[in-house]
Amino acid sequence: MTGGRTQANGRFDLVSMIMTSRSVSGADVLDLGPEHEAILRRCQQPTSVAELSAHLNLPVGTIRVLLGDLLSRLLILANNPDPVPALPDDDLFEEVLHGIRNL
Repeated sequence: MTGGRTQANGRFDLVSMIMTSRSVSGADVLDLGPEHEAILRRCQQPTSVAELSAHLNLPVGTIRVLLGDLLSRLLILANNPDPVPALPDDDLFEEVLHGIRNL
């Protein structure tokens, strides 16, 4: 299915929303596997990586590699969530509390 590959071409979080980028023709899927085709069918509407894994009964790592194949052929679009900003260090909170107590 993945040809022994374990790394995806692209970043796909569990909550990344995947959608086909255009109408897919027979020429687009000539040398793709049935799993690739199943992903393309499922992604006519935005679908998360986690949903794809559950619906296709495949490990998330496998789904990510297959999505990387489709992304490199420009057959899908991936909308990744915004990264969560890092929380400030605990020292900053201590300083704020200290400042409030001094008021």
